[in-house]
Amino acid sequence: MTEQRPGQWPVDEPVDLIPDDLYLKRAAERGRHEIVLGSIRAHLEEQPTSVAVQAAARRWCSDITALGKEIAREKRSAS
Repeated sequence: MTEQRPGQWPVDEPVDLIPDDLYLKRAAERGRHEIVLGSIRAHLEEQPTSVAVQAAARRWCSDITALGKEIAREKRSAS
């Protein structure tokens, strides 16, 4: 009775459900996000007034939206 049936514990060689490189990709994406967001925050904090902060934030939003539209258009035409 030393032989184990499928699904029985303990498992000697568990199935790798999430590839190791996925963790690295997620960490890289999170790091990139934090760097970019930190840069935007630094730029906003440099603004002299609250009105200037709001105007700069609107420009960032507009620029990011335009980039997203441009890249999406390129990907649609490539496929």
